[in-house]
Amino acid sequence: EACSTTEDGDEPLLCPTGYECHIISPGNPSAGIPNRGQCIKQRGNSELKSAMGEFKVHRVRFFDYIPSGIRALAFNQDTERIAVARMDGSVEIFHCPDRCFQEKIIPGREQCGIEGLSWVGGRLFSAGLNGEITEYDLTNQKVKYTLDAYGGPIWAITGNQQGTHLAVGCEDGTVKLFELIEDTIQFERNLDRQKSRIISLSWHPSGSKIAAGMMDAIQIFNIETGHSIHRMLVDRGVGTSRSRECVVWSVVYLSNGTIISGDSVGMIKIWDDQTGTLIKSHFITKSDVLALSVSRDEDSIVAGTSEGTVVQFQFIAMVLGKDDKEWVRTRTFKNHTHDIRAVAEITTAVVSGGMDTHLVVKPLLDKIEVKSAASAFRKICFPHRRLVSCAKKSGLMLFQYTGHLELWKLGESEGQGMPGSSLLIKKNPEKLLHLKLKGEDHIRCSAVSPCGEWIVYSTASSLRLYQLHCANNNVSITKISNLPKVLSSANQLCFSSDSSHLFSASTQSVHLVSLSQDGCKFVGTLKPKSGSHQAIHLLAASEDGKWLASANSDHEVHIYNLQTLKAHCTVPVYSSAVTAMGIHPTTNCLFMMHADQQMFEYSIELKQYTDWSRTVQRKGLHSLWLNRDTPCLNVMFNPQNPSHVILHDAYMLCIIDQSLPLPDDKALFYNQLTLKSLPEKQRKSQSHAFKVCKTFKDILCVELMSDQSLVVVERPLEDLATQLPAPIKQKKFAT
Repeated sequence: EACSTTEDGDEPLLCPTGYECHIISPGNPSAGIPNRGQCIKQRGNSELKSAMGEFKVHRVRFFDYIPSGIRALAFNQDTERIAVARMDGSVEIFHCPDRCFQEKIIPGREQCGIEGLSWVGGRLFSAGLNGEITEYDLTNQKVKYTLDAYGGPIWAITGNQQGTHLAVGCEDGTVKLFELIEDTIQFERNLDRQKSRIISLSWHPSGSKIAAGMMDAIQIFNIETGHSIHRMLVDRGVGTSRSRECVVWSVVYLSNGTIISGDSVGMIKIWDDQTGTLIKSHFITKSDVLALSVSRDEDSIVAGTSEGTVVQFQFIAMVLGKDDKEWVRTRTFKNHTHDIRAVAEITTAVVSGGMDTHLVVKPLLDKIEVKSAASAFRKICFPHRRLVSCAKKSGLMLFQYTGHLELWKLGESEGQGMPGSSLLIKKNPEKLLHLKLKGEDHIRCSAVSPCGEWIVYSTASSLRLYQLHCANNNVSITKISNLPKVLSSANQLCFSSDSSHLFSASTQSVHLVSLSQDGCKFVGTLKPKSGSHQAIHLLAASEDGKWLASANSDHEVHIYNLQTLKAHCTVPVYSSAVTAMGIHPTTNCLFMMHADQQMFEYSIELKQYTDWSRTVQRKGLHSLWLNRDTPCLNVMFNPQNPSHVILHDAYMLCIIDQSLPLPDDKALFYNQLTLKSLPEKQRKSQSHAFKVCKTFKDILCVELMSDQSLVVVERPLEDLATQLPAPIKQKKFAT
């Protein structure tokens, strides 16, 4: 057995903290939040009700998802992608020009903490305290191989600009050099061993020297000879204990021979590599300077501290018109509550991350020529993918954690009630199943079938399928053995609307298996006629079981005919990644949302964009819509009103009525309250297609169930902050 289960259906559970059931009309964006355990009915006026509809909402706040803290960052200048390593061993790839969309996630493993990341050309490497160097297969989104460095825990890893060598700093005091060869790396030699562990490393841009930070010192090595050139002792600071060592957490080696270090006494120090002497020091924090990063043209340095601040230094002339330049502290950013463990200065922004789990992208206005949404401030708090799947026909929710799955049954409210009345919870949500993984791999993707009888999940190395049995409040599962060999692992999983088939997406293809009481049977493999080798990250099946759409990280969308098991067509490639898509149950049109907030509707049968989609592209979308900073994560359709498309991101729920005109940039975008105050005759002239509900926040999932109720899963950031370790205590003014 790959999993163990706990069944809680025998006795009723108390209502978990954070569950409400109420009715909203998205026509009222400022709808109040009901008390816990109550059901509130809210209506807009008759015009809004007919345009927007009314939904019973299961408001779920007991998904106890906790993102892992950020440990390392690495920016690839050529591809403009930033790699993020988290403390659970997972690695994420963000495409900076595409609104910092999270295009790839490589799941972590138990006991596989990462200390450093490094790009070498288009190859990505990591190293950690387990003493291993890892290279990643970015196409298939998994670990390519691991190699033991035989130096104990690894504290630092960095590649030279020439793309020929990789250096790691080890616990045993050695700097180990590895040569990059095709598809792997090969150990070359050790540099002179030191008495202290190597904490940080930085290559000289020429590749001829390397600086190593350690306890109380910085060592400069000649790569050709392997010997030390200079040993620079680091001051432990005024007022510190003599027994307290100074840790050089980060070093940066500039092309002019300047070395900049950040240490545990809160100092930024500037050194000369020719003489091995200290040029200048800056005290910036009473705690540690944990990370440094330099801009591409070496005129700016950013430092991350354990107080949660990012400090920028710029190499500027102190006197106008003079050539003499100095490193001067110019800016301080405070966008984190906890330790900043990693910083990276990219083309037009500073990216930082740490213990508070947020990835913050702070634009540098002096480097932005044209202000746009792509250069806006961003705080990325949650994954750009779904961690919750719902069984639409049976009222079940599947929560995906890194090491286990939880299956919950939605609660029920008391009666119908009048508009505005409160309805108590008649039946509390029940936790039916706790599915725990055995082994080291973390879950990559999971799904529950619409009927609620099948649960499937995949790690990087295996796929598991279970059949769920519910009888007399007793829940049991059966593991399906002898799965087809093609189901070895999956990047994305999806069930057909009638739960009769499972779609498993690998790198380029989609495998189709039929499900029955006897188990599962391989049906066929869907492959595109041509295109990218990148992995599939989205799947969407049509309600009638005839069509399947897949999207990959090269922005390609392929559509397959499930009756002939052949590729039907390919949607024209757009410059931005697809973040969510769905196939309309009536028209069989594919509706796609992109990372730049653009939307397209494509007729599968006609193999062309619809007239509505062409109108959107011709007239353009409202600036308030385009300037949103989180991607849409789901596309839904209201069977009772075919013209309605339901979308959501982390901060809003939106219904697009395709029968109404699009708002122009002069129109009031959030106009629901204005419409409510207008006479009925004037409403139609002021109405437009976008109706936004902001009652909910920090949304992880919204799903429209078969009974026309909405499930909204939230993870309030305030609740998340209470589960983080305490930050460094800082004295505040007048306290």
